[in-house]
Amino acid sequence: MNGDYGQFTDEELIVRLRDGEKQITDYIMDKYKNLVRSKAGSMYILGADRDDLIQEGMIGLFKAIRDYDSGRDASFFTFADLCVSRQMYTAVQAAGRQKHAPLNTYISLYASFGEKGEGEERELIDSLMSQVDKNPEDVLIDKENVELIEKTIERELSSFEKQVLDLYITGMKYTQIAKVLGKDEKSTDNALQRIKTKLKKQIIR
Repeated sequence: MNGDYGQFTDEELIVRLRDGEKQITDYIMDKYKNLVRSKAGSMYILGADRDDLIQEGMIGLFKAIRDYDSGRDASFFTFADLCVSRQMYTAVQAAGRQKHAPLNTYISLYASFGEKGEGEERELIDSLMSQVDKNPEDVLIDKENVELIEKTIERELSSFEKQVLDLYITGMKYTQIAKVLGKDEKSTDNALQRIKTKLKKQIIR
C-alpha cells in the first residue's frame, strides 16, 4: 500500500492519516528522513552530536505529522522543516553548545556576510581569506582576527543576537530564523544587521 502513497500530496496524506490510516506516519517519516539528515549536517557545526541531532530531528518530524493543520499552517514541507529545525536547536541549547565553533567555521561565516553586488563587504572577505597560499604570519593574523571576533561575540552580542548568529551560521535566512526562534521577521533582520555591524567593526578596525 505504501507504494501508492506517492501519488498523493503530503496534505492529502495527513487527511487520510487523521481518518485512520496509521501506516502513513511511517511513510512520511521515511520520506523526510533525508531532510532531517541534511538539517543535522548544518546544525552539527554548533557543537552537537550528529546522531543525537538526527534523533531529535526525527522527533521534530513526528511532531510535525502529529500537529500539522492545513487550515492554519503553510505547506506540510514548510511546517516540517520548521519543526525539525526548532527541535534540533532546542536540543543544542539544552545540551550546551560549544563556546567556540571551529576556526574555519567562523572564517566561512564572515565570508558569507558579503552579498553579491556589495563590493565593500567583499573586501571584508578578503581581509580574512586573502590568498590560498598563506605564509605562517598570514595564518597567525587570521587566527588572531577570529579570536578577537569570538571575544566580540561573547562580549557585545545580546542573548537574542547570539541565537540569531547560531542559526545564521547553519545557513538559514532571517525569515527561517524568525520562525525557529518564534520572533517576528523585522526584529530578527534588525538583529542580524546589528551583528554584522558589530563584527565588521572588529575586523576592519
